[in-house]
Amino acid sequence: MEKIVINGGNRLHGTVKISGAKNAAVAIIPAVVLSDGICRLENIPDIQDVNLIARILEQMGARVTKPEKDVLEIDPRGIREPVATYDLVRHMRASSYLLGALLGKFSRAEVALPGGCDFGVRPVDQHLKGFGILGAKHSVEGGMIKVKADKLVGGHVYLDVVSVGATVNIMLAAAKAEGRTTIENAAKEPHIVDLANFLNSMGADVRGAGTDVIKVNGVKRLGGTTYSIIPDQIEAGTYMAAVASAGGDVMITNVIPKHLESITAKLREMGVIIEEYDEAVRVIRNNRLRRCNVKTMPHPGFPTDMQPQIAAILTMADGTSIVNEAVWDNRFRYVEELCRMGAEISVDGKLAVIEGIDQLKGAPVKATDLRAGAAMIVAALGASGTTEIEDIRHIERGYENVVEKFKGIGADIKRVYTNDPVIQTA
Repeated sequence: MEKIVINGGNRLHGTVKISGAKNAAVAIIPAVVLSDGICRLENIPDIQDVNLIARILEQMGARVTKPEKDVLEIDPRGIREPVATYDLVRHMRASSYLLGALLGKFSRAEVALPGGCDFGVRPVDQHLKGFGILGAKHSVEGGMIKVKADKLVGGHVYLDVVSVGATVNIMLAAAKAEGRTTIENAAKEPHIVDLANFLNSMGADVRGAGTDVIKVNGVKRLGGTTYSIIPDQIEAGTYMAAVASAGGDVMITNVIPKHLESITAKLREMGVIIEEYDEAVRVIRNNRLRRCNVKTMPHPGFPTDMQPQIAAILTMADGTSIVNEAVWDNRFRYVEELCRMGAEISVDGKLAVIEGIDQLKGAPVKATDLRAGAAMIVAALGASGTTEIEDIRHIERGYENVVEKFKGIGADIKRVYTNDPVIQTA
């Protein structure tokens, strides 16, 4: 078993480079299925979710190579059957994007009900609603979602709730459909824009991404392309939160500052100094943090994927803070872990009330999901004493070289292999 062990109290200094966006990569890689040629994807993060979705395509018949550290080349022309079984997709939620991509390519798809982080019900009803408007029928048999259409024809889709997943899947299915598809109440996240730009680089006609109305004019053919994925706003936000927790002065490079605006605004409200450059932000924290209230919202609001990390630093802020989780149910399961470190948090439904204390204390904790695991690192860096984090597989789903990157800016952090009762350092 592996753990991350952190001795808190070290101020962070130096420079850290952000990797490509996980949420963009896991949407764009399935989109390659629609291509009739080889796609070269650059700025790809080396994380478990990316490696898994690439392996799924490979096992379906695609040829996947890695000519450079952050580059994937995918030739999807070997995919003959639009089927992704449970043993392939059970570990990640984004495997549901294969539904839209395979449906768009073959007019049918069979994909097992996906896995991933478990923090509330995340149904695919809006995805299926969109497929239905395009002319596909669906059924669920033996744990497999099956969709099939005689022909995909564009239509008008109004999403009942803002859903990143449904927006992605409908865009994929519509890219080669006959006529125009209009998606209203569409998600506006940066990775939606990145997916649209990737599709357009292959020859698609997608307009309006980044607004709440996206129009997809179907084309007959999509070709190969070379495309560089955007930087990861959530990874960047996590390092910003880490500096706020531990204190220090860190330059965070390979970012798009506009994508970080909601995170930057809250950290500034807490007293953190943030300087913005063309492709970097400098984060400085010298004084005690001030309290603030946070409500998660669809983009451009405060991202739900940053909620656990912001809560971790609010535990050490001066005063009482309220965190309102307005996107997902049951996303406060990590609170019990922070309380092991001395945090004073009470949860009522989608609200968490945080009474700030002077400093957390190191303790054995676990990563209950991807972003909760990141929050444990953030908390441990600002705590006194030693924190041991278990279940780090969750963290490595979405953060590239997380131990090495934090070491590079002065954190006392290491990955250890445990053979109970003795701990052996890697």
